[in-house]
Amino acid sequence: MFKIFSSKIQTFKPKKAIKKGTKQYELHQKIKETLGSGDLTEAIKLPPTESLHEWLAVNTIDFFNQANLLYGSITEFCTSKVCPVMSAGPQYEFLWADGKDIKKPIRVSAPVYVDYLMTWIQNTLEDEEIFPTKVDVEIPKTFLATVKTIFKRLFRVYAHIYYSHMDRVGPLGVEAHLNTCFRHFYLFIKEYNLVDKKEMAPLQHLIDKINSRKD
Repeated sequence: MFKIFSSKIQTFKPKKAIKKGTKQYELHQKIKETLGSGDLTEAIKLPPTESLHEWLAVNTIDFFNQANLLYGSITEFCTSKVCPVMSAGPQYEFLWADGKDIKKPIRVSAPVYVDYLMTWIQNTLEDEEIFPTKVDVEIPKTFLATVKTIFKRLFRVYAHIYYSHMDRVGPLGVEAHLNTCFRHFYLFIKEYNLVDKKEMAPLQHLIDKINSRKD
């Protein structure tokens, strides 16, 4: 179910690797094993005896890599000319700010927004003070808020793809994979309450379908 749809598709940004021999790598392997069974509801559950922090951290990396790959499949069609603003239909526009280099939200094209976003996530995941990978390191107080911000912004990438690039997704043969990835993503953020309901409004029609499923 989670086989990469094409060997020709490149990630938008380099994948974030998880070091072998670490606790995060062990959890990553568990996730892969569970996903291999196709049971997404089981895949999102916190394994017994594992810490929520480690579970959120490794899944954040995996979902970043997943969204990175999906956007990479349509990046040649998502240009500043075609997508002059980062949006999900006419009702929802997303402004960019990182609180550091760009403190005041600015309007940018979709490809610029995603470039800012993926770079910001990469830098965040590689910052040991924010995302510690070593065992017995104190978890920063800002950790959960950072994770929530990452997932909120990754949701916007899905929303943009669904609203602006489905005409390309179909011919590329990645629609089924996109739908499965988004279902996995939504079930996870719902399970751990990572994204406010109002932020998910652009894809409420898809969310209603997911919630109505019995499997």
